[in-house]
Amino acid sequence: MSGREWGVLLVLCGAIFLEGIDVAMLNVALPSIRADLGLSTGSLQWVMSAYVLGYGGFMLLGGRAADLFGRRQMFVFWLTVFLLFSGLGGLASEGWMLIVARFVTGVAAAFMTPAGLSIITTTFAEGPQRNKALLVYSGTGAGGFSTGLVVGGLLTSAGWRWVFFAPVVLSALILLAALAFVPKAPRPERTGGSVDLAGGLTVTASIVLIVLGVERASHTSLAQTLLTLGAGLAALLAFLAIEAHSANPLVRLGIFRSGALVRANLAGLLFAAGFFGFQFLVVLYLQELRGWSTLETSFAMIVIGIDAILSPLLVPALVARFGNARLILGGLLTASLAYALFLPVGADWAYLTMLPSLLLLGIAFALAYGPLTIVATEGVKEEEQGLAGGLLYTSFQFGAALGLSATTAVNVAATASDAPSALLDGYRSALWVPLAAALLAALISAFGVRARTRGRTVTASGEPAADTAPRSGQTELPASH
Repeated sequence: MSGREWGVLLVLCGAIFLEGIDVAMLNVALPSIRADLGLSTGSLQWVMSAYVLGYGGFMLLGGRAADLFGRRQMFVFWLTVFLLFSGLGGLASEGWMLIVARFVTGVAAAFMTPAGLSIITTTFAEGPQRNKALLVYSGTGAGGFSTGLVVGGLLTSAGWRWVFFAPVVLSALILLAALAFVPKAPRPERTGGSVDLAGGLTVTASIVLIVLGVERASHTSLAQTLLTLGAGLAALLAFLAIEAHSANPLVRLGIFRSGALVRANLAGLLFAAGFFGFQFLVVLYLQELRGWSTLETSFAMIVIGIDAILSPLLVPALVARFGNARLILGGLLTASLAYALFLPVGADWAYLTMLPSLLLLGIAFALAYGPLTIVATEGVKEEEQGLAGGLLYTSFQFGAALGLSATTAVNVAATASDAPSALLDGYRSALWVPLAAALLAALISAFGVRARTRGRTVTASGEPAADTAPRSGQTELPASH
C-alpha cells in the first residue's frame, strides 16, 4: 500500500473503532446514568434501544446514500453529526434528551459506517490487498468494543458524562484526518429518474418496526409485539413490491442472486445474535450473581479482544491458505464450542473456568467477522458497494437486537425469583439461545464450503480459479453456487 492508502485505511479504522468504543462504553455506564437522571428500567432500556433503532433502521438507506451522493461526502457529513450529538448526549439533563441524542447518533452511524466500508472496498483492489485492508478494519472495530469495556469503566468512575464527551474528541481527530487523507471524488453521475424515496421510507419503516418489535418482546404484551412485527412485515412486503417495479430501486433485488452474499448476511445476523446475547448474559452473571464491579467485569471480558490482534496478523494468512468459506465455518463452530462450554456455569466458578469460553469467543470473532465482511462485498459492482455494506451491517445490527431480546425473554421466563439458584437457572436456560444461533449459522455456512469445493478448483488465495467458476460475489451464478 502507498502512504496515502495507509492514511485512508487508518482514518476509516478510526471511525469503526469510534463506533465500537462508543457502544461498549455506554453499556458500562447505564447504571450510573439511571442513578443520576432518575430513570426507570423501561426508560433506561430506551437509551440503548434508541441507538439500535436509529442504527438498524437507517443502515440500508445509509449504504445506498453513499453510492448515490458520494462516499466521502456522506462519511464526513455524518461523522460531524455523530460528533455533535454525542456531545449533546453528555449535556443531557433529562432522560428524553439523552434518548433523542442516542437515536440521532445511531442514525449518523448508520450512514457513516457503510460509507466508510465502501470507501475501503473501492479504494483497494479486490483480492489480497482488499482482504488485508478489511481484516485490519474489522479487527480495529472489535478492538474498539473491547477497549470500550475498560475505558468505559474508568470514565464512568469519574462521571458518566465523560462516556459521551470522550468520543467527541476522538471524532474531531478522525474528521480532521478524513479531510486530509480521504481523496475527494466527484458526486456519482445520475442516470436519470428520481431517488427511490418510497423504497427508502418503506424499508426504513420495516426495519425500525421489526427491530422495535424484537426489542420490546421481553417487556410488552404478546398482542403488541405481534402487531408491531406484523406492521414491519407489511412494510417489508410493500418495499419489495416497490423495488420490483421501480426504474431506479434503492435495492436492486438481483443482488440477492448471489448465494455467497445471502449466506454471509444470514450467518452474520445469527453470529451477532449469539455474540451479543452471550455477552449480555455473562455481564448479568458476573454483576448480579457474583457481585463483581463494573471495572472487574470489564477486565474479565477484555480477553475477547484477542480478535483485534489475530484479525490483522494471523487471519490474512489463514484466508490465503484455507479460503474465506472454511474460515467462517471454523469461526462459527468455535463460537458454538465457546457457548457450549459455558452451559453448566456454576455459582462459584473461578475466572480460569470461564476463560476458555471467553478466549474461544475472541478467536471465533477473528475467524468469522473479517471473512464475512469480505464475502458480503466480494464481486459486487463498485456502484453497489455501499449497498452491500449496508446490507451486511443491517444484518449485524438486527441480529444483535434479536439475540439480546431472545436471551432476555428466555432468562426472564426461566427465572422464578431473585434467589441465587433461580438466577443461575435463568442464565443456564438462556445460554441455549446463543448456542442455537451459532449452530444454525454454522449450518448455513457449511453450504458455502460445499458450493466452493463441488465441481471447482480453488486457488491459493481461496478464490475460485478463473477458468472454472465466477467469483463468489457476482450476481449471475450457476445453480450449484
